[in-house]
Amino acid sequence: MPDSTISNTPLPGLYIVATPIGNLGDIGARAAAVLARADLIAAEDTRVTAKLLSHLGLRIKMTPYHDHSDERARADLVARMENQVVVLVSDAGTPLISDPGYKLVRDARAAGRHVTTLPGPCAAIAAITLSGLPSDRFLFAGFLPNKAKARADTIAEFAGLRTSLVFYESGPRLAATLAALAEGLGNREAAVAREITKLYEECVTGPLAELATRYADAPPKGEIAIVVAPPADDLVEEADEATVDAALREALADQPVAKAAKAVAKRFGRDRHAVYARALELKAEA
Repeated sequence: MPDSTISNTPLPGLYIVATPIGNLGDIGARAAAVLARADLIAAEDTRVTAKLLSHLGLRIKMTPYHDHSDERARADLVARMENQVVVLVSDAGTPLISDPGYKLVRDARAAGRHVTTLPGPCAAIAAITLSGLPSDRFLFAGFLPNKAKARADTIAEFAGLRTSLVFYESGPRLAATLAALAEGLGNREAAVAREITKLYEECVTGPLAELATRYADAPPKGEIAIVVAPPADDLVEEADEATVDAALREALADQPVAKAAKAVAKRFGRDRHAVYARALELKAEA
């Protein structure tokens, strides 16, 4: 089958197109060609995409598609894909990576539409390449919750994972998020990357607590990605259930259940909720 993304007459369907995360010069030739041949561009924010189209000298019909788009909007786009080239873009980077889109892709596939992707810029990938932290295994976690308890609970889910972690964040929330990460994960090495590919690109590295202090009184501007190193080998112990139980009994001797469970879960890289449940059982047996 010919390559539908570079032929003079692209196949009707859905084209997922990555766009620059800062430097407009990063738009790929194939991406620019598909944008030029689109019948309709579904954009997270048409005002943002209009700047890219202006840079390319293009005037293409656009329609908003974002988190608040309803089923009717998706149904209309899927119907158009039967005989039109519909391009999905986000404000920047690769669509569906912390941006809306997966429901549209799912519905397009269910309807038998042609679906393809044109890969390109992604802030999460760019940040981990800049960080100098282990990149052989990593987990992208997007934005953490706003509320402190929900944020702490989410961070606890990642505590035992032996992998680098990548988060997105805004300037005003950065210091609080870094402090919460230090509290929940330990004072791991981390990197704060912002304005990637732009004139004032910056990647600051150091322990989480140190970074939290750095940004406490000086919230940075721009789009931000945080990369957190995996736990050091000597911080997470391998243990069987008997060893974990023994550690729990010792901790419960002088600590409340929640505090004891949190410490033991972190020590052995276990799920905090499961350890808490076991701690309750042991407390009841005592």
